[in-house]
Amino acid sequence: MRRVCLTLPTHRACTGTIAATGEEAAYGARQFGVEVHLLILDSSPAPVLAEHRRAVAALPPSPGVTVHHLDEDEQRAFLHEVIGRSGGAPPDRLLELMLPSRVSYGACTNRAFLIAQALGCTSVHRRDSDSRYQHLDGEPVFPLHQELTYLGRRADAVRESATRSKLPPGAGERRVTMAGGSFVGEMSVDVAEIRDLDPDTYRELIGLSIPDGYPEIWRGHLIDESFRGAGDTAFDGDRTTLAPVSPMRVDMCNIALDHEVYRRVPLPPATDTIGSDYFLIHLLHDARMPGVQHNRHIVNFHTAERRTDDGFVAYQLRFVKFLLSKAYLNAVYARTAAAGDALLDAEGHIRAGEIAGFVRDSTGLDRASGVHRLDVLDDAYRRLGDRYKTVADILVERRSRLLDEARDDMADFALLIDRWEALTRASAETGLAGTR
Repeated sequence: MRRVCLTLPTHRACTGTIAATGEEAAYGARQFGVEVHLLILDSSPAPVLAEHRRAVAALPPSPGVTVHHLDEDEQRAFLHEVIGRSGGAPPDRLLELMLPSRVSYGACTNRAFLIAQALGCTSVHRRDSDSRYQHLDGEPVFPLHQELTYLGRRADAVRESATRSKLPPGAGERRVTMAGGSFVGEMSVDVAEIRDLDPDTYRELIGLSIPDGYPEIWRGHLIDESFRGAGDTAFDGDRTTLAPVSPMRVDMCNIALDHEVYRRVPLPPATDTIGSDYFLIHLLHDARMPGVQHNRHIVNFHTAERRTDDGFVAYQLRFVKFLLSKAYLNAVYARTAAAGDALLDAEGHIRAGEIAGFVRDSTGLDRASGVHRLDVLDDAYRRLGDRYKTVADILVERRSRLLDEARDDMADFALLIDRWEALTRASAETGLAGTR
């Protein structure tokens, strides 16, 4: 029986999302006859973790669904065994990259990838704690429907069932390696207030994420599209596009990846950096791998924690690190885009060693781009005033550290890619004991 992993990483209260994701897991098992492993990776503080344990215990038993709720101690024990079995050196460094003490969007998903391998799953389907499902005629609209319909199948075999196809020549024999939708509701990155306060400053800051050399009209379009998802489009029926999927059209709260992808290349384990988990979407697009873009968009909302002073500062610093990381990531993406399907081996799989080389080479970039970005950010935050001035003062204090971290994050990523296939093999050998 086909086995899939529906994962919900979280570090904050989300009992409602746990219940809703449990419903999605039951739907997938019931409608598609698959075995769904609902994997909740929980880094929440003790009181919230206790609430989550009660929410998991309250999930109604459902045929074909197995629930795994792992706190950080349980995740660490699993990783320790896998790293030891893989022979990876240095083990302490690998453990820190897989389970850092700071927030890492890439690392939490990498843990899901390894545990999915241990469970024998053929795909990972990710949701987020700050999202919920749309409804149509009183029923929830589950992205899992489109993900299970298309993922892992030969593109030519599903071409007719898609609403439209934009496959490049020669891609029909390849498997659909990704299925994803976007979101509706609040912006995925908490910068709407900047846009409302000062549209010109907003455009200046978002423009730092876009590669140099783009024509101004394209830059303007990308700035307007960034972090907006599908806007306020309500679901009124399924529409799908079979094509290499643009990273601008999907969101990591609404994504599924085939195991042939994530068992070869991980996500960047950068800490306190939003957007660090989008790397594989860029990679699959540039390699011209078939994907399915659907319109079962998830509803995004911002948690109350972001509204506090501490939450505001923490999130803005993650945004700053994102903009610093883009200097390196854009250099990598330029090379992957130029390589195209030469990124694939004779069997149509990503050449992990090639990607590691691109990432490692990026660490040699001149720091001038990062210095310029921090100068722009400092000026912008001081113009915005109020709480933003506090962020600007922190940037002055941490300037050298932030520049070093942006570079070192890429070196860490290259190291993890080098060790990744050994880790995924060891995970498959290790297995995972225990359920809820």
